[in-house]
Amino acid sequence: MTQSNLSNTEAIYNRIDKYRDMVTDDPYRLHYHLMPPVGLLNDPNGLVFFKGKYHVFYQWNPFETAHGIKYWGHYISDDLIHWEPAPIALAPDQWYDKDGCYSGSAIVHNGKMYLFYTGNVKDESNNRESYQCMAVSENGISFEKKGPVIHIPEGYTSHFRDPKVFYKDNLWYMVIGAQTIEGNGEVVLYSSPDLENWDFLGPIAGSNKNGLGEFGYMWECPDLFTLHGKDLLIFSPQGLEAEGYRYNNVFQSGYLAGDLDLHGVTFKHGTFDELDRGFDFYAPQTTNDNDGRRILFGWMGNAETCDTPQPTVRNHWIHALTIPRQLEWKDGKLYQRPVEELEQLRENGVNYTGVEFREQEKKLEGVKGTVFELQIAITEWQAESFSVNIGHNNRLIYNQSKKTFTFQRKRFTDDTVEYRHCQLDTLEKIHLFKDSSSIEVFLNNGQEVFSSRVFDEPDTKEITFSVDGTVTADVYRWNLKKVCE
Repeated sequence: MTQSNLSNTEAIYNRIDKYRDMVTDDPYRLHYHLMPPVGLLNDPNGLVFFKGKYHVFYQWNPFETAHGIKYWGHYISDDLIHWEPAPIALAPDQWYDKDGCYSGSAIVHNGKMYLFYTGNVKDESNNRESYQCMAVSENGISFEKKGPVIHIPEGYTSHFRDPKVFYKDNLWYMVIGAQTIEGNGEVVLYSSPDLENWDFLGPIAGSNKNGLGEFGYMWECPDLFTLHGKDLLIFSPQGLEAEGYRYNNVFQSGYLAGDLDLHGVTFKHGTFDELDRGFDFYAPQTTNDNDGRRILFGWMGNAETCDTPQPTVRNHWIHALTIPRQLEWKDGKLYQRPVEELEQLRENGVNYTGVEFREQEKKLEGVKGTVFELQIAITEWQAESFSVNIGHNNRLIYNQSKKTFTFQRKRFTDDTVEYRHCQLDTLEKIHLFKDSSSIEVFLNNGQEVFSSRVFDEPDTKEITFSVDGTVTADVYRWNLKKVCE
């Protein structure tokens, strides 16, 4: 570690100590989500299961609540629920990453953990260079940088980043998010026999390829894997125009599903489907754990929210990761559901079987709170619409005739409201995780998901139900323990 990096590390931990009380006393500090100890968190990086523990790395600017120079922060867990902070994994201290250790991935090989990341470099005129770099660790805590293993190939701009590495058919492969010199987003593929020497194989998907049409000027954070016999490419395209209920955030995250030929470097795929319909979801990454589950974390934020005044900024921190989710390929769609370990957080549960909701607004005794899990299983529907009001500022609405589910929240900047929607043929179940300043909604066992940050009055606990017609449902609610600081 260089002398300048030692000095920066000392400054970071001094900053954490300086603002520790303001951060931990913030009423909007989350109870069971991963957050930065100070500063800004964004993309999850390097999700991996190593020597019996889960590792989550994340993009981190410890010096301000805005984008800037990036480190890799690090958390470790035995169970995906209880997390311990680890030392900074990567710091921008070499010529090839001096302006930021950008997003990447982790793999395990021969008992060691390998990190692959993008080194960001800018000159005096703010011109960018990027390098795909490798670092290695024996213990998963301290990492030795090996430097760049891939430089930008001909035909691409310096927007070439976010390496995701996987092993298949006796070779290592890497997908990278890219922008062509014509300004089209792509995902490109490399292969290697040894993790050090990489061959460029070409693009596997992109804007104006495989019948996709114009589809963004940059594709970030690619992730390629096979699940239940289907090849899936997750990525985050930039530059999509809104189309009705689709693509309403500044940047999107979603997937293409199809059949991949690694040797022919072809990917026959269908249309792009968004992973999350809420306001705050971007740059997801997945990993396989020891049980063979495909686990996903996302950044519970988006680009525009970094410039939007959130209440936590005054306490020197911003953003969080989503709860961990297990992926399933089902009925031609990628489903997400909360990992079962989250049930360990439950306490003080209440339940109501066969509740009949009629025209008037209704409350249920004990169904309230600021940090809770709520399940509503619909058993009979004879209504035009059904809504759940959470606190003063947030509302879930399903309209049967329009077959539309809506999430509504108050804007961060004023008292007006804003909406996100999705098409949903039937509403069978709402499964909701409310934290002190977030809501994650899973519909029909993960068929659709809405993830959003919300900022109600900190002590607002009210939950009410309203219906146009009659709806019968089983309702379950639990308080959730605080396990994160």
